[in-house]
Amino acid sequence: MKADLILDVRAQLGEGPVWHPREQRLYWVDILAGLVHVHDPSGKPDTVYRVGQMVGAAVPRRSGGLMLATQTGLGVFDLATERFTLVAAPEKELPENRFNDGKCDPRGRFWAGTMSMVRKTGTGSLYCLDTDGTVRHVFGGVTTSNGLGWSPDQRTMYYIDTPTMQVAAFDYDAEAGTLSNRRVIIPFPDGVGRPDGMTVDAEGMLWIAHWDGGRVSRWEPATGRLLQEIHLPVARASSCTFGGPNLERLYITTARTGLTEDQLREQPHAGSLFAATPGVVGLPADEYAG
Repeated sequence: MKADLILDVRAQLGEGPVWHPREQRLYWVDILAGLVHVHDPSGKPDTVYRVGQMVGAAVPRRSGGLMLATQTGLGVFDLATERFTLVAAPEKELPENRFNDGKCDPRGRFWAGTMSMVRKTGTGSLYCLDTDGTVRHVFGGVTTSNGLGWSPDQRTMYYIDTPTMQVAAFDYDAEAGTLSNRRVIIPFPDGVGRPDGMTVDAEGMLWIAHWDGGRVSRWEPATGRLLQEIHLPVARASSCTFGGPNLERLYITTARTGLTEDQLREQPHAGSLFAATPGVVGLPADEYAG
């Protein structure tokens, strides 16, 4: 299966797509440009919001606006004023780090991880912003915090630290928001790029974007078996999520950062937004409940 070009926007580093469950629109970010994009499939013009700093993830907030994971920390973004208000800065003593991917769990907590902007190894961490605004350090030793997802029964959390070339799973206590029993469920194969962003479909299967692999793949977490692939005309697939009225469309973000001039000539749509209809549906995105 091949993905269709949806929006020829050519972002530097498109990431973090999330389908807003109430607005029926797709939110995603261009990390390096500090932009939040809003795509309306009904045909209305797309909207772009400027954050004023790098932004790794944007998630809907139940009480209005967005929660952002940014270069300086976690906070609230008011769409009307384009004002960002910092709520938690757990790594203010690590100015070379920034937040990367983030998602809300089914109880409305905001999980997001960090990475080094100067390619240091193991200096990042995973954090959880609770609904009361307090932030917890979940674990450290992370290099590039990326894909997050939860099983449909809320008993398992999935996580990707890209350079490990693995998908990890944890037993997840939904009530307490705690993790235990970390294990590797998918050793990522060689020669197909690196695992980046991720989403979970309604059947509990994992969809993983391949950075420098030009595809998104579907995996069975119980067996680690590859089930399906969607190919892209660009190398740097970064993340994916399900959207549309019935959550039947798989939206895929991509990037052009780091590509040579020759590569960009070969991949003129690098950084654009793509989509496919893979024959399964996704799970509704959870909103931050704080």
